[in-house]
Amino acid sequence: MADESGLDLVEISPDANPPVCKIMDFGKYKYEIAQKAREARQNQTHIVVKEIRLGLKIENHDYETKKNHIEKFLLGGDKVKVTVQFKGREQTRPEMGFRLLQRLAEDIAEIGFVEFAPKREGRSMTMVLGPLKKKSDALAEAKRARAAAAKVKTKEQ
Repeated sequence: MADESGLDLVEISPDANPPVCKIMDFGKYKYEIAQKAREARQNQTHIVVKEIRLGLKIENHDYETKKNHIEKFLLGGDKVKVTVQFKGREQTRPEMGFRLLQRLAEDIAEIGFVEFAPKREGRSMTMVLGPLKKKSDALAEAKRARAAAAKVKTKEQ
């Protein structure tokens, strides 16, 4: 029947009893599968883990600057690893680093969440923050914002 119609006989599921076969154009079938795979790869997002390092004796302005960087990363859909470095005698006071990380977690609570709680690792303490928005949503929102800005710019000209 396949030869008469000029098409191919394709075995769809060989494990079934009896095996399932379909009469179709095999080249077209392979092309469609490749298109689906390519489309799936395009829609895939890569989550990046950014790292921010803080000192235990960080000043207020520096803290705010670092916090703003963390917010920018979280709004972009990336995860953030926050590390507090302990130097010298600071190593005897890990509770101060824990309080600093807790304060940071409270400050960014509306745009991110604590994925891994603060944990002591040698001379440092680390915490991982995750975004509330998915990376794909954040990218789509940024794209819409750029398009809106471009429209406003063309209207002004």
